[in-house]
Amino acid sequence: MSEQEFKRALGYANSAFDLLKRSGIPPYPQFYELLYTYATGVNPTLNDRINSIFRAGQSPTLDLAETLYNEFLKSDVNDRISNVSERMHARIEAVHDAIDTAMTTANAYSGSLQAASGDLGREITGPAMKTLADRLLAETRRMQDTNRALEMQLEASRDDIASLQRDLDDVRRESLLDPLTKIANRKSFDEGLATAMADASTKGNPLCLLLLDIDYFKNFNDTYGHQTGDQVLRLVAMTLKSNIKGKDLAARYGGEEFVAILPSTDLEGAMIVAENIRKAIAAKELMKRSTNEKLGRITASFGVAVFHPSDTANSLIERTDRCLYAAKHAGRNRVVSEIDLAAIRAA
Repeated sequence: MSEQEFKRALGYANSAFDLLKRSGIPPYPQFYELLYTYATGVNPTLNDRINSIFRAGQSPTLDLAETLYNEFLKSDVNDRISNVSERMHARIEAVHDAIDTAMTTANAYSGSLQAASGDLGREITGPAMKTLADRLLAETRRMQDTNRALEMQLEASRDDIASLQRDLDDVRRESLLDPLTKIANRKSFDEGLATAMADASTKGNPLCLLLLDIDYFKNFNDTYGHQTGDQVLRLVAMTLKSNIKGKDLAARYGGEEFVAILPSTDLEGAMIVAENIRKAIAAKELMKRSTNEKLGRITASFGVAVFHPSDTANSLIERTDRCLYAAKHAGRNRVVSEIDLAAIRAA
């Protein structure tokens, strides 16, 4: 973790503890998570709710904190997975029951055939033969009915399992998306970066990481409100995603920070991608949807670094973050690569 990121996280932590103390809420992990999330601003809907409480002159209570945590942070993904698991278990049990019934019927049918074979080996009268034939016919029909029931059960199970698989796929996709911007979330980024680094190490292909931060976003958010701020976040996410391609991955890194993983892209190519995104963001004129008020333009600062074989995920992110910090320190609305950073330090 870079010094800048450490200081930022520490600031969020101090704000969370201060809110817990002022509200008299015990610092249990879930309530710390709630107010830490509020401090970071990564969940604008949560922030809107808490801000409305503050505007009304109220303070979050223990009961309210628990309600907010359950509503906004208690993940329903596990609940949905559990639900799918229960449905899968019920379906498998039904299939097992149908198979057991079919096996019982098949064993009974086999016993009847063996008994009939023994009877046929002896002399048998006409009426007895008719009785035997009727019994075998009834057993055969029962076997046919059982097999048809089993086929229907298996067919229904196949459809149900396909539906359950789709549900599981949906849950997984949702768990990897940022709910506001609909691009990859931090979890998806972490997985994607690990995969991209392993691939680059194995094949020797270049890999670059791009990190961007919206300039003065907090001031913009405070001036125009969180709904307009959300609009800006969605706009930047859409612009980032539309300017990358192929196996590239765009993700929301946290708050107003976004990241892009650029496999098979060298530093020069990554700088071109970052510059194109920077220009595209700066070219968009913002308008408040509710009033059609023109809000001007926003800009973003970029850091770009290239993967080295000795890198870990943390070292690559830290180097990219240092480049981003240098871009902001140099006046914002610019792209700084690790080569630029070395030149800046030399100067």
